[in-house]
This record gives sequence, structure tokens and C-alpha cells, in this order.
Amino acid sequence: MAVNIKPLADRVLVEPQAAETKTASGIIIPETAKEKPQKGKVIAVGNGKKDHDMTVKEGDMVLYGKYSGTDLKLEGKDYLMMREDDILGII
Repeated sequence: MAVNIKPLADRVLVEPQAAETKTASGIIIPETAKEKPQKGKVIAVGNGKKDHDMTVKEGDMVLYGKYSGTDLKLEGKDYLMMREDDILGII
């Protein structure tokens, strides 16, 4: 998938995974009660900084903080732009 944006420095473009619509026990979660997803796929990665090489790469599934990143809407899809430091781990 090609997105016409290249993150700068240590920034990462993430496509959030869809919010859960049903709990493990089968209860359907209404739209108003859904939590913001904290997992997503890395779409684009910056070049890093002079003293910091990037750890994540395109295609990685990552976990990030609930309030991390800046919401973006590109080509009709929702994305998050965040610093690599906001990423908690790679799945």
C-alpha cells in the first residue's frame, strides 16, 4: 500500500487496528463505549536522527499508548503520526 507521505526524523505513520465490536464473552460493544485502539500497523517510517536509528520498520504490528500520536485522515483512511518513543512494543 502506498501512502503519499514520508515521516520526518523519528516519526512513524501507523494505521490503527479497528476497535473491538464484541467482548471475549460475546457481549456486543456499542459505538459510544468503544475505546480507542492501542494496536496498529506501521505504514511509513522516518529516517531517524543522527544519534538514533529506527527500530520499527514498515509492516510491523505495534502497541502504543492510548493518547499517543496525532490523528490524520489521508486518502479517506485514519492514521496516527507519532514519535518512535511513543511506541511501547512490536507484536
